[in-house]
Amino acid sequence: MKTVYSGGEGEIIEKKSRFIATVRPVDSEEEAMAFIAEMKKKYWDARHNCSAFVIGERQELGRCSDDGEPAQTAGRPMLDVLLREDIHNVAVVVTRYFGGVLLGTGGLVRAYQKATQEGLAASVIIDKKEGRKLSVGTDYNGLGKLQYLIAQMELALIDTVYTDTVELLLMVPVNGQESVEREIMETTGGTARISWGETVQYAMIGKKLEIFEKNT
Repeated sequence: MKTVYSGGEGEIIEKKSRFIATVRPVDSEEEAMAFIAEMKKKYWDARHNCSAFVIGERQELGRCSDDGEPAQTAGRPMLDVLLREDIHNVAVVVTRYFGGVLLGTGGLVRAYQKATQEGLAASVIIDKKEGRKLSVGTDYNGLGKLQYLIAQMELALIDTVYTDTVELLLMVPVNGQESVEREIMETTGGTARISWGETVQYAMIGKKLEIFEKNT
C-alpha cells in the first residue's frame, strides 16, 4: 500500500497567486478534519484553504472541498491527483493567496493539481507491505552462501547475531515465504535452522527497513 511516511510542503506561483500545498499522513476522517482545521487556523488570512483526503486500503473514503473556489476547480482536482498516484491515508490542504489576477476554471484546476503534486514531491512516500519475520540459523561455513542468496532475492536483513553459530533475522514478503524457505534449504543443503516469526507491515525508506504494527 502506497502511503505517506512523513508529510511535506510545496509551493507554486501562478499569475501572482501563491499556492501552498501541505501534505500529512492520516488514518481516519477525524484526523483529516483536524488537520484541515489546523491549516485553516495557520493560514487564517488566505482567501482559500482547499482540501482533499483519501483513506483506506482500497481508498474507500475520499472527501474534498473547494473552500469558496468555483465548483470542481480545486478540491476535486486535488483528490484526482491522490487517486491517480494511488496514495492511501493522506490529506492535503492547498492554501491560496490571491494575487489579483483571475486564472479561469482551467487555470485553477491546473494550479491546484500542480501544487498538490509539489506537496507530494516534498513528502516521503513509501510502499507499505505485509511481511513475516524469519530467523535462519547456520554455521560460519554457510554464512557466505546465505548472504549471497539474501542479496540475490533482495530480502531485508533485520539483524545478524554472531555466537558459536550465526543467526540471521530477515523480513520476507508474505507472498514469498515458500520460495524463500525452499531456496534457503537448497543453498545450505538442508542444514539451516528456520523459524518463522510474527507477521508485520514494513517498508524500505531509502536503505533503511521500517517495521510497523500490523494493520496500522
